[in-house]
Amino acid sequence: MTSYVLGLDFGSDSVRALLVDTKNGKEIATHVVYYPRWKQGFYCDPTKDQFRQHPLDYIESLTAVVQGLWSQVPVETQQSVVGISFDTTGSTPIAVDEHGTALALKPEFAENPNAMFILWKDHTAITEAQQITQAANAANENYLKFEGGVYSSEWFWAKALHTLRQDKTIADAAYSWVEHCDWMSALITDTLHPTVFRSSRCAAGHKQMWHQSWGGYPPNEFFTQIDPLLDGLRDKLPSETFTADQICGELSAEWADKLSLPVGIAVTFSAFDCHMGAVGANVKPGVLTKVMGTSTCDITVATYDEVADKNIKGICGQVDGSVLPGFIGLEAGQSAFGDLYAWFRRLINWPLQNIVLSDLIDDATKAKLIQEVEDKTLIALGEEAAKLPIGSSGLTALDWVNGRRTPDADQTVSMAIAGLKMGSQAPHIYRALVEATAFGSRAIIERFKKEGVRIDSVVTIGGISKKSDFVMQTCADVWNSPIDVLESEQSCALGAAIFAAVAAGIYPDVASAQAQMASPVCKTYQPNRQNTEKFDELYQRYIKLGVFVEGGIK
Repeated sequence: MTSYVLGLDFGSDSVRALLVDTKNGKEIATHVVYYPRWKQGFYCDPTKDQFRQHPLDYIESLTAVVQGLWSQVPVETQQSVVGISFDTTGSTPIAVDEHGTALALKPEFAENPNAMFILWKDHTAITEAQQITQAANAANENYLKFEGGVYSSEWFWAKALHTLRQDKTIADAAYSWVEHCDWMSALITDTLHPTVFRSSRCAAGHKQMWHQSWGGYPPNEFFTQIDPLLDGLRDKLPSETFTADQICGELSAEWADKLSLPVGIAVTFSAFDCHMGAVGANVKPGVLTKVMGTSTCDITVATYDEVADKNIKGICGQVDGSVLPGFIGLEAGQSAFGDLYAWFRRLINWPLQNIVLSDLIDDATKAKLIQEVEDKTLIALGEEAAKLPIGSSGLTALDWVNGRRTPDADQTVSMAIAGLKMGSQAPHIYRALVEATAFGSRAIIERFKKEGVRIDSVVTIGGISKKSDFVMQTCADVWNSPIDVLESEQSCALGAAIFAAVAAGIYPDVASAQAQMASPVCKTYQPNRQNTEKFDELYQRYIKLGVFVEGGIK
């Protein structure tokens, strides 16, 4: 009998639902819904690095996106769904009260940004991250040794502490804090209450300093020496964590009705988008999966013997079972990839939004014109930049427009462009930005290798890998590595669907499900040896510029 699973991918801007045939991984239907409040820029202040999302955006979009699938398939198909799994951005935590209710869902906090989900790219907690790093380095047990040695402002504890310090109303009302990925699974299984709430291995291990060797989270004394506001929080977090192939609970009657699905079907523990994307890409030891979107997330796995007693420096964690059960999951990434290109597009298209043709055409025509130019800007820049000889512009850029995630997290650093002259045109600068993102990725690959992690090949997923030959060929040349691009447009949601199929009992383990359901490769980019040699020289300029900029900041 044919059965189906749902993978739900909550990204930075939207949620994507994917309906998958468990037998062969065929993608039956997909639907996308954009978060309405986020789309209007509510609760965010980019000048302060503040990015917040209202839980209602997630709740309303979940219903809308799943119902949007059912208009594409027969009624009997939705009744044959046997499992659901989520992936989300992270670290994206929210404060909850003693009943497990997200504070922003309470009337008194409905418009308070501090009561909302603090999106992964919110960097308001830089000071708190630095203090956590300092405390870990001074402790007898370094509680960051499995998280790369540096705590990031993008992560759970820094965000919680910053919010508690900034907003006494939140400090008084918050009982605990919950990651977005864990909240989604608990929401639809009616397990939000702290007495029954359980956590995923992925979020806890990579962002919350959870590790089995010290019995879960660092001791309460570690946190209280940083700030008494953290007193007792670690004891309100579940000490046990679970991998994404395990069942978090059954779909509740309330949510079965909202989603038009059978009551009681399996809901897995959730994970971060990049981790599940790697599973959809058939990740295995020696293969680096790069999720290329607004930022990048670099995921690989290693056997216990390969990692042994190594503490991989400067990455976003090494966690048993965070990607594949039975392997150590390793995460790194860049805080900006597509975001850097989008920043440049906004910069050069500023007149479109503010002055162009304001009195010459009607508003509807103006909106269409602006949208057409916005849609074509990066395409045209890429076409022109590809014609420029490598190194001919004399420009070198850094990719740190949103700080640096890895190697060695530091959200205080900024991007820079060196070599600008009167002859520097938009395509010259765009080429330098593309090279900068490729160089930033190369620094991650080289760090993995330096730390003894085997990287034999690279697989890419995400929108950029399917949209720009120029970007992908530049990456292949800079990395001096073949790059396989996956066929699936929804690899993260596909990875979630694979976990759902295992939790539902269709497959005995993740490897068996991957063998039937993982996405095939649609295209491969081969490095050009002549270009690689030229980029080796430019990469050294990138490294030197980074050292100079960091030295100036510090």
